This record gives sequence, C-alpha cells and structure tokens, in this order.
Amino acid sequence: MLFIEYPKCSTCQKAKKWLDDRGIEYDDRHIKEQNPTYDELKLWYKQSGLELRRFFNTSGLLYKSMGLKEKLPTMSVTAQLQLLASDGMLVKRPLLIRDDVILVGFREKEWEEHLL
Repeated sequence: MLFIEYPKCSTCQKAKKWLDDRGIEYDDRHIKEQNPTYDELKLWYKQSGLELRRFFNTSGLLYKSMGLKEKLPTMSVTAQLQLLASDGMLVKRPLLIRDDVILVGFREKEWEEHLL
C-alpha cells in the first residue's frame, strides 16, 4: 500500500497516525519530492471511480492563485491530469493507493470501511 503525503499537512499527519495506531503497513512517499506522474494519476483516477476534481487540492494556495475553480470545468481530462502531474501541491492529500482501493483525502469513516 502506498501512502502519499505532504509531511507538514495536518490532515496527512492525522491519517498517518491513524494507520500507525492500527498497525497498517504502508510505503510512504513525499508528494512534493516525488509528485505523482501523469500515468499514475490517470490510472488512479480510473480505478477510483471519483470525479477528477476530487484529486485537486482545492484549498491550496497554488490552486487558488491559478484560478483553477473557474478554469477546470472547461479543461479536458488530459489537460487536468497533466496539470496535476506538474506540481504535487495541486494534488489532494493524503492519497492512499492499494490494488483494490484509492482513497483521496482523509475521512476516518471511509478509511475504516476500506481498510479494517
């Protein structure tokens, strides 16, 4: 299982503690140092069944400064994936990737349903 995080993010810290407290093993990846690639994001988007906008960090400074709230609805899926792959700070975190599940963000109830 792959846990993608930004270590300074308080939500990521809560999610990591949640995993550790339950003895769930994972490989850790720093989203800024090793941003998800276009191919990874495309695969996870398809596997997740989620809307692509859920993969965007809509509360992030970069998202806001780029005016993406207005731009995303007119962008193609390919263009959105390329944008996400360009900077890890645009990607919602944490991301938890397992063969059978993709979790975007940390909602304890959702994580319990899929991981316990």
